[in-house]
Amino acid sequence: MVLGNEMCDQTPHPSQCNTLLIQHPTQKPIGSTEEFLRVSMEGTLNGAVKAKNDTYSLGEQFDSKQLEKGAWEDCMELFDRTIHRLNQSVSCPDYVCSRSDVQAWLSTALTNLETCREGMSELGVSFDSLDGITNDVTNTLAISKKKGMEANGNGLGGELGILKVAVETPSISRRSPDAVVAQDGSGDYKTIQEAVDGAGERPRGSTRYIIHVKAGVYQEYVNVGIKSNNIMIFGDGIGKTIITGDKSKGRGFSTFKSATFVADGDGFVARDMTIRNTAGPENKQAVALRSDSDRSVYYRCSIQGYQDTLYVHSGRQFFRECNIYGTVDFICGNAAAVFQNCSILARSPPNRVNTITAQNRRNPNQTTGIVIHNSLVRAAPGAQLGGGVRTYLGRPWGSYAVTVVMGTFLGPLIEPKGWMDWGNETALTTLYYGEYGNSGPGSSTANRVNWAGFHVISDSEEARQFTIHNFIDAASWLPSTKVPFTSYL
Repeated sequence: MVLGNEMCDQTPHPSQCNTLLIQHPTQKPIGSTEEFLRVSMEGTLNGAVKAKNDTYSLGEQFDSKQLEKGAWEDCMELFDRTIHRLNQSVSCPDYVCSRSDVQAWLSTALTNLETCREGMSELGVSFDSLDGITNDVTNTLAISKKKGMEANGNGLGGELGILKVAVETPSISRRSPDAVVAQDGSGDYKTIQEAVDGAGERPRGSTRYIIHVKAGVYQEYVNVGIKSNNIMIFGDGIGKTIITGDKSKGRGFSTFKSATFVADGDGFVARDMTIRNTAGPENKQAVALRSDSDRSVYYRCSIQGYQDTLYVHSGRQFFRECNIYGTVDFICGNAAAVFQNCSILARSPPNRVNTITAQNRRNPNQTTGIVIHNSLVRAAPGAQLGGGVRTYLGRPWGSYAVTVVMGTFLGPLIEPKGWMDWGNETALTTLYYGEYGNSGPGSSTANRVNWAGFHVISDSEEARQFTIHNFIDAASWLPSTKVPFTSYL
């Protein structure tokens, strides 16, 4: 019989683990990793609720400080999201949810807490409750990975095989939309947000709710809330249906709150539209689309901005035949995101340096990363990228950043070094950057960085870890969306 406190010795934070066991006593000794994981998840959920309450009590001290108040409000929202993902992990039965579901949700919980920490630390604010619950989630994530390894073997940084086929995302049938948005009053609503609100709360597994947004320029900020699952929004095409805003860090918004369009509810699908942030390169971080939707799909969309254009914050996400425009870190975040048959278009940067990706994996047990597959990387039309402008495939926002480019055409804009550091020497050994089977004038790896974490992938088996079925568990949910995809290298 293996006791829980002995298992705690194998976690990243043993003392925090033992404290959790004391606070959450069980009726019998813990004798298996499965039981240990259950107790850890339940105790972590309780701890997250307490940490949220502790954080709420800090709010009064920020009332007269706009920036601090904004960061605190972000944290409160992020605690809610953390509790939501922990609830999913605890309450979803094994016969419904796969191991990859639980690992993805725990990865998201940790990402939410790290986003809270980052926003507060920029302002020099810290609090003990955030440290404690972060350690609890980190431990639970490690225990979950250990359980998976016992069942299915190991993979890169905890990449996941499929143990069970989870509940499918509801399919997109050929039927009339549930709601139509038209600015001229010919539809059910004049704004997109009204149509989303009209859908009401939609639980996991509910029938797809389809919203058609007719051609027009919609100057509004859209939020598909965390309780609005399985919503699809489709437009009349790129450049015809346009959603636009201009919030930015330079104008007093956090990166997290600067997005023109936010997708929180799981199973979200967007297709045939343009989403943009027009704040411009001088206003720093300015997100066009932020996605926290697990099992979300973006098909034939144009996502336009400059710095931090596309914030793939968390969850499993798939982009197909999309155009993404930007300058600095313009595909960023800590989702497990795959880009397939996309055009990634670099604009003229304000400081003469472009970084296409900034992946933010902070923990080796998270199942996150950015994969660019069978795509095209080139200069945006009209962009002036000569005269000393340097464009890199990415830089590591998190110490365990994972970014892989494979089967992709790389234009001449890509610097021979390929990748840029972020002043963190440790990250250069702990990250995983990979290139496999690319083409084009920017694809030569002869002069790439010599970091321990950079890999010129030659083994097809290693590359297959980053195909959609292995990386985002696509077999259990993507086919039902009816969006085309490539499952092989």
